[in-house]
Amino acid sequence: MTSAGETTMRQPETLFFSASEWVPNHPFLPVLVYRGVLGPEVDDRAHAFEGLFYDSGWEGVWRNGVFSYQHYHVGAHEVLGIAEGKAELLIGGPEGASLDVEAGDCLVLPAGTGHRRLSASDDFLVVGGYPPGQHADIETAAATPGELKIIAALPVPGSDPLYGRAGPLLTLWNHSARS
Repeated sequence: MTSAGETTMRQPETLFFSASEWVPNHPFLPVLVYRGVLGPEVDDRAHAFEGLFYDSGWEGVWRNGVFSYQHYHVGAHEVLGIAEGKAELLIGGPEGASLDVEAGDCLVLPAGTGHRRLSASDDFLVVGGYPPGQHADIETAAATPGELKIIAALPVPGSDPLYGRAGPLLTLWNHSARS
């Protein structure tokens, strides 16, 4: 993080997931994994993630962890900033991929993407949030045909949760939405 409170823009890894057992995942948007966004020199990464998300127009910002059970959201895309500790997450449903995350990493999960915590350090802390007008529900069963339509039609956010309107989410997700 610079003295001006801005991060050096990092390009995320992109991960695509097909439906996995009862978890729908998103039909065309990838999970974005930003590694090392906030380094150890940042004294309060939770506060820094909150500031980045709010400055980018994301809402409903919260602090907690990741549930230990598989779930997904129909009505919202979700950002997860890893503020402290480390964890092993299962992303993409029961047949998804194990993903190791640590303090300073950030994930953006498109609606429908399954996620759960497999293990975590005692100090594991996540800051999460959602695009404007979107609200997370917690789904633990197969999506209905109507819910699948909602997931596919949910608009791409107007900004990247870390870098605002200039961030890579807009390019990556708008390209995927047109493909």
